Amino acid sequence: MTGLALLSLLIWVYLLGFHGRFWQAGPVLGASRPNRLPAVAIVVPARDEASVIEATLRSLLAQDYAGRLQVCLVDDNSQDQTAARARALLDPRLTVVDGAPRPAGWSGKLWAIRQGVDYTDSAELIFLTDADIMHQPAHLSSLVAQLERADLDMVSEMVALACDSWAERLLVPAFVFFFQLLYPFAWVNDPMRSVAAAAGGSVLIRRSALQRIGGIDSLKGALIDDVTLARRVKQGGRIWLGHSVMARSVRPYPAVSDIWSMITRTAFVQLRYSLGLLILTTLAMAVVWLVPPFFGLFGHGVDFAAGALAWAMLTISYLPTLSRFGRSCAWAILLPLIALFYMAATIGSAINYYAGRGVAWKGRAYKERVG
Repeated sequence: MTGLALLSLLIWVYLLGFHGRFWQAGPVLGASRPNRLPAVAIVVPARDEASVIEATLRSLLAQDYAGRLQVCLVDDNSQDQTAARARALLDPRLTVVDGAPRPAGWSGKLWAIRQGVDYTDSAELIFLTDADIMHQPAHLSSLVAQLERADLDMVSEMVALACDSWAERLLVPAFVFFFQLLYPFAWVNDPMRSVAAAAGGSVLIRRSALQRIGGIDSLKGALIDDVTLARRVKQGGRIWLGHSVMARSVRPYPAVSDIWSMITRTAFVQLRYSLGLLILTTLAMAVVWLVPPFFGLFGHGVDFAAGALAWAMLTISYLPTLSRFGRSCAWAILLPLIALFYMAATIGSAINYYAGRGVAWKGRAYKERVG
């Protein structure tokens, strides 16, 4: 078994030293002002968000951006008072669009975004954000400044996620950590590398870049729409991805089951519905996350040394993420168990697919193969 322990150690040497510094806390977009003030259209797709939509829209309408600004909320066939509460704000910069029925082959969110983009067809920049995200007043100005300063086609941020319930404190920081592992931000931001990703809660894109890739229609049924968008845009342009300190999600995940549902919704889509990739991913995750503590606890000689060292390295790699979430460094020792949860949820996502349950979100099921 010595070879397995050493393999795990070598993988962690690579991950810490040569994998785009994925474990670091940055980059972070700081507050700044743009020199140029292009018109911005904010598109907010919303489905059954009555509990938060007023606060979200108020935070967008309170942006201190000095350029022309319009906000378009697209109500994606909500069954609650989302549209009514949005219209009650009575701000001339806000338009509420009643979404048309979703055509076959489209995800609900992308169909809503497409309608919002079509409605706001005069703004040079388009800001795509979710209905459950609160924004500080300087947020939009800082995004535009970053886009203009670096002459980028798209800027995106991983917004701060809720971390209040015990389930969130245990599992949500790891969600961000694993995302950074899959898509090292330094590589995403390097125009010489093909790695591309975005976080759909905060995406500022040039309309010209969106038109270049064929508009929202080119994304159509993608359930992981943010990463798909980033890949298309980066093929002929430049993108930037970082962490946000000026936007935060207010969507709660109070129980483990809620986070399980979030992961199983798209995990198998991420693997392109491939059973082979699922098996390889599960084996790889076991070597990376489970082998080190196993040999660190039960190994002898070289196995013990390699396993313990790899376990120490993976534990240390998690500390910057825990610090970002204000969590104790003691949580890092649980990372292998947390990884086991994510492994099980990924397998659960595949089971849902093969059982014909497809993807379900906001009371809408996607049984067709999309993404």
